[in-house]
Amino acid sequence: MLQNLPRATRALLLANVGVYLLQLLLGDAFTERFALWPLGPYFAPWQVVTYAFLHGSVPHIFLNMLAVYMFGATLERFFGTSRYLAFYFASVLAAAGAQLVVTHATGSIYPTVGASGAVFGLLLAFALYFPRERIMLIFPPIPMPAWLFVTLYGIFELVLGVTQTQADIAHFAHLGGMLGGALVILFWRMQGTPPRRGF
Repeated sequence: MLQNLPRATRALLLANVGVYLLQLLLGDAFTERFALWPLGPYFAPWQVVTYAFLHGSVPHIFLNMLAVYMFGATLERFFGTSRYLAFYFASVLAAAGAQLVVTHATGSIYPTVGASGAVFGLLLAFALYFPRERIMLIFPPIPMPAWLFVTLYGIFELVLGVTQTQADIAHFAHLGGMLGGALVILFWRMQGTPPRRGF
């Protein structure tokens, strides 16, 4: 199955799973060093990237990697590997930036982990470039076009973030990932260089 995936998507899946296994092996000290801490004594610059390869549980990494598998492969074939990776990590960095702003504003002392910011960037790109593709929800099992699914999901995340519902989830990091992806696409369009296969 993995051998049929484009190379960057395959590498991201393997890297995330490999790092999660290291988390299980090395324990909290490893996770705490590479998680994204709020600005302060525990923050380090590398964390704005490394946090996206860490996960808090098996369901957490499973759902994120399922999304990378489902949407990332299609987008890598569409964008080409170089642009796909640029897009992915722009979403990671934008999600980190949004989370740092929010944790600073709220005085949060907790670190952030997970590839969800990148995943939300991928979701946005998929909805923009493949808006009529049908996405089947797990619960409830209702198919809907990608543009509607992503629009509703984005609104849902915004509501949860503003109301501080599920406060242990970084809702604004998710939205930051979408914003980062949107800015990359806007930049490409302003350049007049739309994604091309094999770039």
